[in-house]
Parts: sequence; C-alpha cells; structure tokens
Amino acid sequence: MTNLIVLAIYLLIGVVIKRAGKFPDNTAQVLNLYVIYAALPGVIFTKIPDLHFSSDLIIPIITPWLLLAMSAAMVLVLSRWFKWRREVTGALLICVPLGNTSFFGFPMIEAFYGSDAIVYGLLYDQFGSFFGLAIYSTIIIAFYRPSAEGEPVQRPSVIDIIKKIVLFPPFIALIIALLIKDMAYPEVFSVLTESLAVTLVPVIMVAVGFQLKFRLPKGSKTPLTVGLLVKLLVMPAVTLLVLASTTGLDDILVQVTIFEAAMPPMITAGAVAIMAGLAPILSAAMVGYGILFAFVTLPLLHQLLQWLQ
Repeated sequence: MTNLIVLAIYLLIGVVIKRAGKFPDNTAQVLNLYVIYAALPGVIFTKIPDLHFSSDLIIPIITPWLLLAMSAAMVLVLSRWFKWRREVTGALLICVPLGNTSFFGFPMIEAFYGSDAIVYGLLYDQFGSFFGLAIYSTIIIAFYRPSAEGEPVQRPSVIDIIKKIVLFPPFIALIIALLIKDMAYPEVFSVLTESLAVTLVPVIMVAVGFQLKFRLPKGSKTPLTVGLLVKLLVMPAVTLLVLASTTGLDDILVQVTIFEAAMPPMITAGAVAIMAGLAPILSAAMVGYGILFAFVTLPLLHQLLQWLQ
C-alpha cells in the first residue's frame, strides 16, 4: 500500500505542476524522451543479466498478441451492435488493445512485485505492446483516419514501420543487452545504468500526471464505458482464466503477465489516435479515466492473484 501511495503522489505532482503553469507545455514530452533514451535503457541493462531463459518466457511475449486479436474482434462486434461512428471505432481499436504496459505498467509492477519483476514486463511491453503500437496502430490509422475531401488515403509503409521498430532506443538496448547478457559489465557502466534505472518510476509517473485529461466526451459515454470495461476487466479476466488453467498462478512471470494485461490504455496510443483525428476527446478520456480507475482495479487484481495462489 505504501508503494501505491507513493505512485499516487508522483502522479499528483505531475498534475500540480501542470496546473501551476510554470512548466512549458511540452514538459511531459521531454520527460517521456528522457525515459525512452535514458531511464528505460538503464533498467534494461540492469535487469536483463538476471533473466534466466526458459520456455515460460514465451508467455509474456505471445499473450499481448492474443489479447490484441481478441480485443480488436470484440471492439468490431460491439461497434456494429452499438452502431458507433467510424472514428469512434478506430479510436477504440487503438486504445483498447494497446495497454500502458511501460509508462504505467513498470511502476505498478515495481510497487506490487518488486523491481526484479520488471524484466517480465519488459518482455511483454517490447515484444508485444511496442510492436503492436508500431505495426497494428499504423494499420488501423490507415483504414480509419478521416481524410479531408480529395485527400488520398495513406497506407502504412513497411519500411517506415521497420525503421520505427529497429531505431527505437529501448528496443536497441534490449537487443544489445540480450547479446551481451553473459558478459561482465565494467563497474562504471553498472553504476551508470543502476543510477539511471532508479529514476524510471518517479519521472514516468510525474510525466503521466502532467498529461492526464479527464474531460468527459459528450455523447461518448457508452463507448468510453464499454472500452474501459473491456480493457480493465475483460482482458485480464480472460488472461487469468487461460493461464490459471494451463500454467497455474504460482510463478511471478505468470502473475506479471496477467497484471500487464490489466493495464489501462496506452498514453502513446491515445496520443496517436488523437493526432489521427480518431475521436480525440474519447481517446483522451480513455487514457485519463483508465489510469484513474486502474488505481482501484490493479490492487484488487493483485489481491485476487494472491488469494488464488
């Protein structure tokens, strides 16, 4: 509980400095860039050497892809049922399948399972959520982005997608860390990466708080409610049922995988949907309210997992 309160305080600091008006509007973007280029690679180089390879590692890698397919299909079915507008469907197709498995997930994993468990979240995020953002969201935007009259629909370029993946700093750090996993780091490098790693959680949560928006989208209460129910309850419930019946719940790797499946919509995915013109107010509300409700649903999920062990 103490760790959760500390996370909430970090989040509140971000909200307060945003409201104070003393920081530039792009403060969150700068903090996010610091996390991507410095803090997250620091965590990767710190935690990957302790990762022991086994067949179980496939669980956090394949789970996000299975959930992406399932949740996207659910959104399409619900969209037809509720007769949502095309841009609403596109927004939910991005915000529901893609969870905040790094910027919100890593601090939550550390709070409930300790810093050593972050490595399993890294696998879930880098090989699942990040690839999903780079590939899946690009395809969805190409098909659902509203175009101006006479403007041709731009299809995603395979080369651009590949560049986005291979040039992403945390992904580069992950590949390098895996290649040199069994090598001893120089002391100065170990001290550097460890000092960068400890800044991850406070910087991330302050940045998240700075970006939070709680504006309720007029006329979009139903898609907002349905989208958050699927994201915060249905997806982790399905993951829990499948993994409980196949692998059991004793392994921390399994619990972290279920925990990551329960994360609220990804901030970056929401930003992508907003920039693409896919129901911007709804996309922002999915992110903001999702994080707010996750402070309730994630502790309850953690308690449930401990009880089911």
